[in-house]
Amino acid sequence: MSTSGANLTSEGKGLSRETPAVPERSQASPRRPISQVLKSYFYWTYPRGSFHYDVMVTLILLFIFVTPYVWDYGDKPRSTASHTSNVVIRGDGGHGLIVTLQASDVNVPPASSDAVIKKALKKAMEPVLGDSMFVDRWQVTRDSSGNPQTWTVFAHR
Repeated sequence: MSTSGANLTSEGKGLSRETPAVPERSQASPRRPISQVLKSYFYWTYPRGSFHYDVMVTLILLFIFVTPYVWDYGDKPRSTASHTSNVVIRGDGGHGLIVTLQASDVNVPPASSDAVIKKALKKAMEPVLGDSMFVDRWQVTRDSSGNPQTWTVFAHR
C-alpha cells in the first residue's frame, strides 16, 4: 500500500493519520533587557534579514537623509562676488602675499589693539583667500584728513 510519505496506520475501523505532538508553552520565552538589546545594536550582532538588523539599517538611513534638513552643518559656500573687486593680491617673492584692502572692507574702531586689527584684517581677506591665512604685519594709507584709505597686509599661509 502506497502512502506517499504520510504516516498512516491501520487501527480498528480504518486508516488514521498520526499528528505530531505540538509542544505546549508552559512558560513565556524570556525577554532580554533593553540594555542588552542596545548593546547588541552597538556591536551589530544581529544577522542580516532579522528584524533588529532592519531597524538598525533604517535608523542609519534616516540619519543620513533627514539630518541635512534638520542640522546646520555650516558647509554652504560663501558668496565672494561683492569682495573680489576691492582686493588686490600680489606675491611677496616667496615669503607670502601682499594684500591691499579698501578701508570700507575693514571694520576697525579707532584706537583698537593689534589683536582686534589683525582679526578684522583676516576677516576681510577670508572671502577671497580662505581662512588659512596668517597676518604678519600691515600698513595703513590715510587720506588728507587722517582717515584710513587702504590697508596693505603682509600675510602667509
